[in-house]
Amino acid sequence: MAELAFFIGKGGVGKTTIASAYAARLAERHRRQRILLLSTDPAHSLADIFALPRAASPMRPARMAKAAGDLWYWQVDAEQQMQKFLGQHRRAILQVLESGTFFSRAEIEPLLNSALPGMAEMAGLLAIDEALQSRRFARIVVDTAPLGHTLRLFAMPQHFLRFLDFLDVAASRDRMLAAHFAGTALPSQSILGDLQQVVERIQRALTAPDSRTFLVTTPENFSLQEAARGAASLRKMGSELRITDAVVNRAMVKSGGRCPSCATRRAATAEAVRFLHLHFKKVPVWMAQEAAAPVMGAAELARFGAHIFEQKVFDGSRRFPPEAEAPRLQTAGWPALEAPLTLTLGKGGVGKTTVSAGLAFRQRALARKTSIAVCSTDPAPSLDDIFQKPIGDSLTPVLGDRHLQAAEFDAEAGFRRWAETTKEKIGQAFSHQTAGVHLDLSFDRRLIEALLDIVPPGVDELFAIFRLLDLLESAPARQQKLVLDMAPTGHALELLRMPERMLGWSRLLLRILAHHRGLALAQDLAVEIAELSQRVRKLAAMLKDRRKAQAAVVMLAEPLPDRQTARLISELNQLKVHTPAVFVNRVRMEESRCRHCQIARRWQLHTLAGLRDRLKFRGEIFVIPNFPGELAGRRGLQSLIQEIWRLEARQVAKPRARKRKT
Repeated sequence: MAELAFFIGKGGVGKTTIASAYAARLAERHRRQRILLLSTDPAHSLADIFALPRAASPMRPARMAKAAGDLWYWQVDAEQQMQKFLGQHRRAILQVLESGTFFSRAEIEPLLNSALPGMAEMAGLLAIDEALQSRRFARIVVDTAPLGHTLRLFAMPQHFLRFLDFLDVAASRDRMLAAHFAGTALPSQSILGDLQQVVERIQRALTAPDSRTFLVTTPENFSLQEAARGAASLRKMGSELRITDAVVNRAMVKSGGRCPSCATRRAATAEAVRFLHLHFKKVPVWMAQEAAAPVMGAAELARFGAHIFEQKVFDGSRRFPPEAEAPRLQTAGWPALEAPLTLTLGKGGVGKTTVSAGLAFRQRALARKTSIAVCSTDPAPSLDDIFQKPIGDSLTPVLGDRHLQAAEFDAEAGFRRWAETTKEKIGQAFSHQTAGVHLDLSFDRRLIEALLDIVPPGVDELFAIFRLLDLLESAPARQQKLVLDMAPTGHALELLRMPERMLGWSRLLLRILAHHRGLALAQDLAVEIAELSQRVRKLAAMLKDRRKAQAAVVMLAEPLPDRQTARLISELNQLKVHTPAVFVNRVRMEESRCRHCQIARRWQLHTLAGLRDRLKFRGEIFVIPNFPGELAGRRGLQSLIQEIWRLEARQVAKPRARKRKT
């Protein structure tokens, strides 16, 4: 079996770069071995980082033509991969459900199309299984989604078993009747055994002795704390997967002379190494020097991989960008929150949480009579880090201001509470029936309970957003504003697409309850689910109404985030979500005599030049300056909102930089 290597970590720590560098170096060193680099992140960037003109088909691996050695890559499209899998088993699954339930084909297919648990994560595992079964690759390197959703990926085999349990319940009607009336049992459908084998193969692959799991982090405290929380979550899940290696990306290990910025980074790097040795004992720690210039292309990535994993010198990051017209920047003020609900979106690690907190903090200064709540539905949230206070599932005042609150919603727990309450009502209703119909009702009860155990992808986050709607409806728009710090790009977009999937899922429950419409309580449950559907429709309408909701997009002034942000804005336009502003975070506004800092600043300005045209964006583009330390607490947020710049549409002059002594 092929050797597996997973690269996991907080969004934005550079997993794609490190995984790509590792794979490119493997291909260069083992030229006779076929290496596959596979991405399970819904917001892919493998084609971007290898500077490929276009992505290959998401349905199969493609060879990296310009790479040394036999390197292949695969950007998995979750929806297409799931449809490919279901296409192989659709007929058998439909036969099981049609023979064992009251569903028609038209009612079953929405379940197969949209209500499978964790579609993105399950598709990633199916792709890994397919690559392993093909026996075409000696080594498979997996670039994963941000940490919160990757934890779900590792838990997917167990979640998928819940779907198999639902199928098994549906298939058991004939077996139950045969056993009850004739004393015999019918054999289980072979499809369930086949699917069980897929799950078992995936579980074995994830925990194989020769598989490796690289935890990627940066010297920032936010990233280190989330790494520790992620490892704790793995242990809590009871996962046999273990972290075998740690990588500190954007480390400053070389001397930067007397540059204060580089000195700060060196101190943070040393502290990060101590942190990792303390929390991950006996795990080797690899160092990836901070690159001033983008690391792109197979050859440069292979050299970067040799630097990280073989401690070789890497000078590829010391080149200046091509000459370009300098962007024109004007001082500005942080924008006010015009709509009751603001969604903060962007690639992982670009500073969405910081911008969310900054927008809320600034709004409190502008409108003292308005209450602001900053909430997160990210499975790996970090509001407690920026507000320097434990943040839980309930709204909590922060920064000593009772009108500024924060919450990290336990999204899945909200759905589970609703599902368990619904199960209890079903149990009470069905237990009151006469013995003559008890068998049939017992079956339907099991069927509904098995269906409720399936968490459709994104539906848990949707329940968390329902809590936000409750908050918005509890006070006039002028008195209550909400900022939703969303999961990284790919999963955030999945959440925005969720309403239609949720409506299809609720129709299945209503169809089952309709069979028992003579029961008063079954009618009550149907009303509850119908009300849930109505809330979904209300949410969908709200997201498309610019008077009620808006999006704030956050990015970094780097080539990869530049391309990803353009795709994100295009998707938001298709979803009809109003996007009035883009925030470009951590821009070096000051000139420096330090060569490393000079190169980094020049690349940022090169990215800003022509940014509006590349994004095809007509709204405001704000530029947030880089800060030497981490922003947290009241003092940090006060510093953040003191200064912001506006990127002018007409780019004619070089921005006037503040000079400082180094």
